[in-house]
Amino acid sequence: METFIQRIIDEKKGLDERIGKLKAFITSEKFKNLEPAMRALMEEQYFTMDHYSQILEKRLYLLNFNK
Repeated sequence: METFIQRIIDEKKGLDERIGKLKAFITSEKFKNLEPAMRALMEEQYFTMDHYSQILEKRLYLLNFNK
């Protein structure tokens, strides 16, 4: 496998792990006790990270599709 493809795979795997942890926190009681502005930023961070993961998934699809 080409090195740059493996880097994308590794990046997506790490990102997805962090997304999972953030999602778990967002659904926790601790999250509900944060200031509204902090909650909003963390939710925005979650959606941005998720969107980035989707972009990486699409790139991997195109790289594998074009082989």
